[in-house]
Amino acid sequence: MSDTAVHLVQEVLPEVPVRHWVCSFPWGARAVLGYDQELCREAARAFTQELSRSLKHRAKRELGLASVDDALTGSIAVVQRTDGALRLNVHLHVLGLDGVYVQSAQGTESALEFHSLPTPTQSEVKDICRRTAERLHQAFRKQGRRSPWDDEDADSCPDFAQGELFEQDQAGLFACYQAAAQGVAISGERAGKPVLRLALGAARATPQSATGEQDPGEPVAEALGVSVYANQRVHGRDRAQLERLCRYVMRPPLSQERLEQRPDGRLELTLKNVWKDGTRALLLEPHDLLVRLCAAVPPPWFNMVRYFGVLSSHSSHRAEVVPALVDPARFAPEAAPGDQLALQLEPQGATSEGAAAQRKTSGRSRWGWLLRHVFRADVEKCSHCGGPMRWLEAATEQDAVARLLAKHGLAPRPPPAPHRPVPLGQLALPFR
Repeated sequence: MSDTAVHLVQEVLPEVPVRHWVCSFPWGARAVLGYDQELCREAARAFTQELSRSLKHRAKRELGLASVDDALTGSIAVVQRTDGALRLNVHLHVLGLDGVYVQSAQGTESALEFHSLPTPTQSEVKDICRRTAERLHQAFRKQGRRSPWDDEDADSCPDFAQGELFEQDQAGLFACYQAAAQGVAISGERAGKPVLRLALGAARATPQSATGEQDPGEPVAEALGVSVYANQRVHGRDRAQLERLCRYVMRPPLSQERLEQRPDGRLELTLKNVWKDGTRALLLEPHDLLVRLCAAVPPPWFNMVRYFGVLSSHSSHRAEVVPALVDPARFAPEAAPGDQLALQLEPQGATSEGAAAQRKTSGRSRWGWLLRHVFRADVEKCSHCGGPMRWLEAATEQDAVARLLAKHGLAPRPPPAPHRPVPLGQLALPFR
């Protein structure tokens, strides 16, 4: 999560306004999108392309361009598979450049110039929803699958796939996806029924407005079961806020702090936000949790982060857009006293920036650098002298660990476990 967020901020996203788009799909399509990689890939492609189309047409109208092809857009789509209740809810978080790049002539050379666009209207967002739903409907039909848009209300058929023969070799896995999408239990007395909920009292519950009215100025809309929320905008120069947004869209499906085991063996999953009916937590059997965790795991060889437009790797304009400088400390630690330094021979005519880019040897940031960057915990500097630390020895065997602990004046054995009271009706025998 943090490593990818740092990569997006330092190596991909330029210093221009970025808008956060959230796209949700109908209940009837979520189990299939979670199982079918091609349909999920088409869903991400359909929404980002319709978003790009909307930006291009708005830019042509606002900037007076001769053609929509003169406007270049860019976006990053992150596929999230679950919601706050750990149900299978395939949806998209898209970080889109809130504007377009236009080729502008500067002297004898042409360069890309960014033009910011105003906040989209509800009608423009609704048009993106409608066109995305129509493209997904055609994608379902093209693959010979029953489309949830065949019914009058796409959200009224969460179990439309139960009577359909998918002819897949992993029917058990798809059954887990269905149970996770519907939020039902698979074991215990409530098998096939919704899991138990823990709700706040009527006085403490704060449901949202029953009218459901929205501010006409907010870029929020829904059409044909596809809903889009695009009310968050971050300026690209605020790199700290942009990195926090990237961490949010890249977050894992479950936080350990929200899961607690009850004395009866059931698991209490606390929701991040209280629902409209006052529900604050869910009670899950262990098997129900395993089903939801199973559905949260993406299929193999499926890219959860996808790049489009000028931010994609195959774009000829990418080098003009993405940040040019990369912090070399992310990939190589500072030399400690006594270390042998490697000679950095730069080719003739090479710049310092180009040499730094050549010295980059890994696409992932070091754990020590990430700990200092995210948690402000510097494990690579000595707490006494402030100098860089280096590895002396790594202990992986029990004897080696005990020897190193004793050498540094630490206890070679862990502290004793706390005393636990003996349950009633059970006799404690002094056997060792």
